[in-house]
Amino acid sequence: MTATATDETPKAWIGCLHCYNSGHLVGDWFDAVGADEVTLTDVHRGSGRGWAACEELWVLDHEYIPASGEMSPLEAAEWGRALTEVDAHLRPALRSWVRSGSYVAEGRGDLPSIPDFLERFCGHWPSFKDYAEQMADDVGLHQGWPEEAVRYFNWSSWVADQQHDYTVEDAPAPDYGVFVFRNL
Repeated sequence: MTATATDETPKAWIGCLHCYNSGHLVGDWFDAVGADEVTLTDVHRGSGRGWAACEELWVLDHEYIPASGEMSPLEAAEWGRALTEVDAHLRPALRSWVRSGSYVAEGRGDLPSIPDFLERFCGHWPSFKDYAEQMADDVGLHQGWPEEAVRYFNWSSWVADQQHDYTVEDAPAPDYGVFVFRNL
């Protein structure tokens, strides 16, 4: 299956907290990578509101960042930089790995370890069964077996046993299928 050409650049909707708490939604979408460099001037540009009492910016929404809830612009920038360390076609898999909860975090936060992701990622497959069957072929699982033994081999049990060593996450539309990650 092939990846689609949609823009999945991590984005952050950064708003002014003073304005928000005063009942006014003032903010805009920015690339998450540079979220920590966004200023009050950037957020208020074109709002028509004065901002003399404003002091703090906050990420009230985000896209293509696998974290829930609001966050600081610094945290959004850290997520943006981590996600853009991998090629665009790998980002959906990286986000799925993080959402699985079985990912390896680095540093003091919840940011994924990119080297660990690259080491564990086994690809995008129509199903885990397809991955396991290809793995069996690659390692020559039945090489040298008599035909009768191969015929009676219990594929379902073998695939189920193999899946204990992997994290399998559904891939998003339009390709669907699954992402497979080794549990090391």
